[in-house]
Amino acid sequence: MDNPVQPRAAAPGPRRRDRHGRGMRGPVAPPQVPLSASRAEVFADLVQDSVERLERRWPQLADIDFLVLEVPRLERSSESWSDEPVPLGGTIPPREGRPARVVVYRRPVEIRTKGRDERAALVHEVVVEQVAELLGLTPETVDPRYGED
Repeated sequence: MDNPVQPRAAAPGPRRRDRHGRGMRGPVAPPQVPLSASRAEVFADLVQDSVERLERRWPQLADIDFLVLEVPRLERSSESWSDEPVPLGGTIPPREGRPARVVVYRRPVEIRTKGRDERAALVHEVVVEQVAELLGLTPETVDPRYGED
């Protein structure tokens, strides 16, 4: 062993695989396929679908901003944890030239659902409840099918 083989120095940049001469690996699915959409994007689409469904009946919803946030903020004023359940959504009234806002919290909704259909139903319920709160109506008035199934 006069001449030991030295390991190759790693090339700068990301390491790429070319296993068995088959070529470089690419993405699992092309960008236009739903598989490549992130969970946050899919969730935002569910909220948008729900809003579009309600806008047909309530055109004034075009003046409301709908947001998706990961989790609700913990208020700094309360130093201890409370026994209140984690909210699934919330409203922010209009002020100083900003429109009213409806917020849906993604992670609490995802945790409470198992599949896409169940998640879509819960998202719609949350959006209906928050819109009803903003408009000062009952959820059944905002969407007559509220609470079914």
